[in-house]
Amino acid sequence: MKTNLLHPFEPLPYFTITGFRQASGMDSPAQARLLLHRWAVAGHILPLKKGVYMTRRFYELHRADEAFTSALSAILLPQSYVSLEFILQRHNLLTEVTYPLTAVTPKNTRRILNSLGTFWYRHLRPGLYHGFTILEYHGLRYAEASPAKALFDYLTLRPLSAALRQPGFHLAEELRLNLDELAPESREEFRQLVETAAIPKMEHIYNNLLRTVWQP
Repeated sequence: MKTNLLHPFEPLPYFTITGFRQASGMDSPAQARLLLHRWAVAGHILPLKKGVYMTRRFYELHRADEAFTSALSAILLPQSYVSLEFILQRHNLLTEVTYPLTAVTPKNTRRILNSLGTFWYRHLRPGLYHGFTILEYHGLRYAEASPAKALFDYLTLRPLSAALRQPGFHLAEELRLNLDELAPESREEFRQLVETAAIPKMEHIYNNLLRTVWQP
């Protein structure tokens, strides 16, 4: 098989069947799909989602990069940003278990599986879709939440019991959150997020954290 046709795509994090046809001069969509299918079976390329692929060469060279999984999530669902457990765990704020990639999107909640892993995308209403930084990886733009926004998203989307309003309830211990590790500037960012969102549940959460973890 003419795997030399893949060489132009080896420096790229992904390519599409349309881009492959244009670069190879292959007119027939059916022929291109058949060739890519054979290469996928042979392990030369990795299907990411329908019509989107990554070369084995790029994967082998970059799979250990810190940004690799986050950038991959943006390929699978461009309108999303990495957040929730994935970011909390990276910053040692949540250490219970190892989580798959978790992200937030204004689109419907979904789970995407491929040979590279499991990717969870949780719906968050558009008014809360902010608090992330745009980054770049090999020409690909992707987004990641700050630690404070990841914590805000996590607590916003997590169902909490009525015990939250009880004076003796310790939310951080209940959820095994290491919030002593959160820097003062991130605590202030969390406060601002709660104030801007004006969600009663989050106001109760912030007051609980002030009383139990972030005491002056």
